[in-house]
Amino acid sequence: MATVRLEHVWKRFENGVIAVRDVSLEARDGEFLVLVGPSGCGKSTILRMIAGLEDVTAGDIIIDERRVNDAAPRNRDIAMVFQNYALYPHMTVADNMAFALQMRGVPKAEITRRVRETAGILDIDMLLDRRPKQLSGGQRQRVALGRAIIREPKAYLMDEPLSNLDAKLRVQMRAEIAKLHQRIGATTVYVTHDQVEAMTMGTRIAILKDGVLQQIDTPRRIFDHPINAFVAGFIGSPPMNLTRFRVVIDGGAPILVRGEVRLPAPARHAATAASYADRDVIAGLRADALTDEPPDTAARVEVPATVEVIELLGSEAYLYAEVAGERMVARVHPSFDRAPGASVRLWANLNAMHLFDPDSEESVVEGVAAIGA
Repeated sequence: MATVRLEHVWKRFENGVIAVRDVSLEARDGEFLVLVGPSGCGKSTILRMIAGLEDVTAGDIIIDERRVNDAAPRNRDIAMVFQNYALYPHMTVADNMAFALQMRGVPKAEITRRVRETAGILDIDMLLDRRPKQLSGGQRQRVALGRAIIREPKAYLMDEPLSNLDAKLRVQMRAEIAKLHQRIGATTVYVTHDQVEAMTMGTRIAILKDGVLQQIDTPRRIFDHPINAFVAGFIGSPPMNLTRFRVVIDGGAPILVRGEVRLPAPARHAATAASYADRDVIAGLRADALTDEPPDTAARVEVPATVEVIELLGSEAYLYAEVAGERMVARVHPSFDRAPGASVRLWANLNAMHLFDPDSEESVVEGVAAIGA
């Protein structure tokens, strides 16, 4: 295995559009690094530059400590799994998997051994004599993975490989790919627009917006310590509630006020909140920090709300409600039942509050690192 490193990489297309802006990041040896962000954020362009399918405008791409900007794709020793599988329809599964090895002149006996070994890893032994049209979507995806694995490259690149699958199969294949990575320990760069995929699969996550790297860190640290309001709202399902409040000083203590809602700043954020006296600040609360039952903490406050929609998901439910003129989402008990328009009282856990500057939208909570580990 090897590291894949980008150093101050830019990509400007001929029409003047800048798709990637000064991105520096590293997929460490054996790591599963996920690039995630909305459509048009530059994540697939980065993957294509690593693969050699797009030229780099500026900066360096380094694979296994070798600068590969000018190297042809076939000389970079990487394997790519595409969204559309790209299987040869006239070939059997075995021939699809063996093709790259045949082109490299690998001995036939070695090819046969590696095909069977890889098919065993992916549980597609019984499919080796079939053609792609005889396979389901999940089976085709396994074959595409097998064709990449069999090459034993220095790194794997995966470009939204699950986006063509139905919801149930996507969940299953997420687990399969994660298990496969644990088994072979391969350095992998994985692109997706689905933050749930990123959170459940990545060793670390790199979040991009408009071609700019926002934050790179472990899923847990990004969820708990988002660097800015964009990351806070993008990571997590449902998204974090982000609402502007006016900070007032009442009895020497900072209070966040919006309409009839008054949220005392928690003690650990008091000094930061006080610095925004008579100004706005963006307060962030995740759905599980806004509930229908009082949290087991002293740092809690009642919040009046008006019911809009209740989303029942079986073992849990989410309430979409109007709070001081803003829509917020709260996690409620599955038995919670109120008609739209009903007035209810929710509870906010102030210890779970995040604060962001209203202009830069950067976190103003002490201890949040600039970009991440």
